[in-house]
Amino acid sequence: MNPYLEILRPVNALMAVITIILMALIAGSSDPSVIVASAVVFIATGAGNAVNDYFDHEIDAVNRSSRPIPSGRISRRAAGIYSAALFFIASLLGLYLGTIPGLIVVSSSLLMVYYAWSLKKKCLVGNVTISFLTGLSFVFGGVVVGEVATSLYLGFYAFLMTMAREIVKDMEDVRGDRLNGASTLPIKYGMRVSGILAAVFMFSASLTSPVLYFMGIFSALYLPVLMVAIAVFLRAAFMILRDQEIETASRVSRLIKTGMAVTFMAFAAGSRTLTGILMGLI
Repeated sequence: MNPYLEILRPVNALMAVITIILMALIAGSSDPSVIVASAVVFIATGAGNAVNDYFDHEIDAVNRSSRPIPSGRISRRAAGIYSAALFFIASLLGLYLGTIPGLIVVSSSLLMVYYAWSLKKKCLVGNVTISFLTGLSFVFGGVVVGEVATSLYLGFYAFLMTMAREIVKDMEDVRGDRLNGASTLPIKYGMRVSGILAAVFMFSASLTSPVLYFMGIFSALYLPVLMVAIAVFLRAAFMILRDQEIETASRVSRLIKTGMAVTFMAFAAGSRTLTGILMGLI
C-alpha cells in the first residue's frame, strides 16, 4: 500500500465515514452535503492518524515497526506537513457546510493534535478524548442531516464501545508505552484493573443498547443484527476478564472492532430508509 495512504489508516477513516452514512440513512436524507461531510470525516480522521504517527514514532518503533514512519517509507517531517495540509482541507470543507459543522471540524482537528502531542500519554484522559471524538462523528453527521437528538444517543454508544477498545489497545501497547514514559491505565493501575474496566464498558454498551429500539429510534430489524454484536462484545468482555496478557488484548481489540462494525450494521438495518425499502419490497 502507498505509505501516504497507509498512514491515514483508511479502514479506520472509513469507519468514521460510516457514521455519516448511518445518520443519513436514519434521517432518510439524500442531500449532497452528506457526500461532503463524508469526505470531511475521512480526511480529518486520516489527518489525526497521521499526526498521531508523527508524535508516536518512537513508540511505534517498538510496538508497530512496520508503520510508514518507523519503517522509513515516510519521513517524520513529511508526515507532519501532510497531516497539517489534510486538517486544513477538512476544516475548509467543514466551514463550507456551515458555521456549526465548521466549528466542529476545526475544534476536533485541534483536539486531535493536542491528543497526539500530550493527552494520549495521560491515564484515561487520552482514552476519553478519542472516544469523545468517535461519538462526535455521529453528532457531526446529525447536525448535517438535521437529526441531532438521535445522533447524541448513537454518539453515546459509540463513546462506550470506543472506551473499551482504547483501554484494550493500551493493554496491547503497554511495552512501548512504558519505554516512552506514558502513564496509561495499564501502566498506572495494572492490566487486571484495565481489563475489568474495559469489560464494564463492553457490558454497559451491549446490554443496554436494545433500549434504542424501545425508544423508537430503530425498527425491529435492528434487534436481530444487534444480538450478533452483543454476542461478540460479551465474548470479548469475558476473554479480557479471564486473561489480561498482551496477546489476549490483541485478540480482544480485534473482536471489539468487529463488534462495532456489526453494531453499525444493526443501526443501518433498523434505520427508516432501509426499513422503508424492505417494507416496499414486501
